[in-house]
Amino acid sequence: MARRTRSRRFLGASALTALATGAALLSVPAQAQAAASVTVTPDPSYKQQKFDGWGTSLVWFANATGDYPPAIREKLAKLLFGDDGLALNIARYNIGGGNAPDVKDYLRAGGAVEGWWKAPAGTTREDTDWWSADDPADWNKNADATQRWWVDRIKKDITHWETFSNSPPWFMTVSGYVSGGFDANAEQLKEESVDDFAAYLAGATKRLEKAEGIKVDTVTGVNEPNTNYWSTRLGADGQPVGGRQEGAHIGPELQQKLMAALAPALKKAKVKADISAMDETNPSIFATNWNSYSQESKDLVGQMNVHTYGTAQRTTVRDLAKAADKPLWMSEVEGDWGDGQSFTDMRPGLGLAQRIVDDLRELEPKAWVFWQPVEDYDNMKPGGESAKGGNWGSIQLPFSCTSKDTLKTCPIYTNTKFDTARNFTHFIKPGDKLIRTNDTSSAAAVTANGKGASLVHVNSTTEARTVTLDLAKFREVSKGATVTPVVTSADGKLARQAPIKVVDRKATFTVPAQSVTTFAVKGVSGVAKDAPLLRKGHDYTLTGVQSGKAVTVAANGTNLVIGTGNGSTAQQWQLTGRYGETGSRQRYEFSNPAEGKRLAVRDNVPVIETDTGERDAAAEWILSTTGDGTWTLVNASTGRLLEVGGQATGEGAAVTTWQPNSGSNQRWTITDVTAASKK
Repeated sequence: MARRTRSRRFLGASALTALATGAALLSVPAQAQAAASVTVTPDPSYKQQKFDGWGTSLVWFANATGDYPPAIREKLAKLLFGDDGLALNIARYNIGGGNAPDVKDYLRAGGAVEGWWKAPAGTTREDTDWWSADDPADWNKNADATQRWWVDRIKKDITHWETFSNSPPWFMTVSGYVSGGFDANAEQLKEESVDDFAAYLAGATKRLEKAEGIKVDTVTGVNEPNTNYWSTRLGADGQPVGGRQEGAHIGPELQQKLMAALAPALKKAKVKADISAMDETNPSIFATNWNSYSQESKDLVGQMNVHTYGTAQRTTVRDLAKAADKPLWMSEVEGDWGDGQSFTDMRPGLGLAQRIVDDLRELEPKAWVFWQPVEDYDNMKPGGESAKGGNWGSIQLPFSCTSKDTLKTCPIYTNTKFDTARNFTHFIKPGDKLIRTNDTSSAAAVTANGKGASLVHVNSTTEARTVTLDLAKFREVSKGATVTPVVTSADGKLARQAPIKVVDRKATFTVPAQSVTTFAVKGVSGVAKDAPLLRKGHDYTLTGVQSGKAVTVAANGTNLVIGTGNGSTAQQWQLTGRYGETGSRQRYEFSNPAEGKRLAVRDNVPVIETDTGERDAAAEWILSTTGDGTWTLVNASTGRLLEVGGQATGEGAAVTTWQPNSGSNQRWTITDVTAASKK
């Protein structure tokens, strides 16, 4: 689906240097010598897909603040979506489930999102068979006024809308409550309600589109579904006392049934959105769910969504997305990263910044989305959810304000997460392409027009650090190329420094302790001839990270093993073809020069076979790296990774394929062993 573009007025990579009025170009900044140093090399030869942008879910803050006085709402909107604020361009609208009319609200502030159903007078929690998607009387077209105020306010800023659900309406749940089942591990969506829930999601999305004049791009019906998070507890009086937000356990089998029902429901409602799935709480559970899906279910998914509340196996999901050839979003995360509520402590800002860097580097997502960058101040202050309070959200204000409040009586606070997030959102923009770096504390991107770059570096240590940007992997570095540092630390927010002149393709700047610095690079473009690791006609060895041994043609001339042959011809692999899109989803074909046969996968077993001269996905490989010098190889046909079977390390152990799992036996170092005369 085509994406609408949004004009930006904040200063990006090229504008910063041009507008640094009166600032002299410096080869070496006049700063104290750093206690440590690092050289960061952005590599545009490894580009990710075009970045969709930065976003947020609208709940619960939108539900809580949508009827606040205009001055408060407007300031909040500018902090979130304005060019000087977080400048978000993606919004996820929550389709509320809604408890029965006779259930007293027990959810957290903002958590009781109104459902789109309209129950007959006198309906109770025991009444569960009255609703019909085809009966207009059962729909509340005016539902959810507070969250929808936000939709109307920000729709000119948003380029991608997604609708999602935390829970089905109460009458479609097993427990009869939207906060989860009495058993948090049991299915909460009633089997007989799958079709109704799909129709509810599609119908609410269509009504939202029509009422607000927007087009929804993706729809997901579940949120962190295969977990034990969501449960309802009843007190002695039979009223719910536990479970403070909407949520529903829906296992992988039922997820697939819901998607199968959602596809025709969207079509019937004339909603052109793709299905996104499955917004699991972490990459590991996402992979568990995805690997259990049938191919038919996977084919229904237009976009893969994952959260990073857990961080293990990010690269697993990255490679699953490449294998499926589907876009991947990091669609939700938040956190504290501090020690009690504070609006000046740099640790929350540094923690968020490093999380963003790690997500961008290891997941390679097309979008990065906050859970909600606005939190309830009263819940986060000392004595709220914890004795010390917390730092969830980049912005905090009370969720209990009234129509009579003002900005003075209902103040809005920002913490250091708000400041450090802008180091990313103001400089890595929609349409840019994230690129590889060799540093785990840095994320980089080239601009959409290809004439500049941005690099964000996180220094979480208590010492200053000298950072040298090595721009040698760009094809063109103009004589007037400059690097402008923009620093967020305890001493300032987005503090623009004097531009530094690039000398010998390098620029050096000393970043403060506990800081996040964006380097806005002007005057670079293209890819240097020697930047790509893989070049057609060159010979390479593939050495296992775990085993330390190289992929070798077995004695039978067909299968592969690992061995210590010191780069013999049986261990050499020549790049003979490149196919598909460029960048990190490029497909490569390798042949063994000794045998003259290509590397392919047949019946999930890697083999070398006669090259027919025709393209075959079974002989094409997609390579991924986090910038650490190691790679995974995804077979384009099977989606499985080249690995050493059983994590073996012995001479002659079999090289096999398996589903991505982030194991060291699935990672390889690739060494160019082309004879000097051929280079």
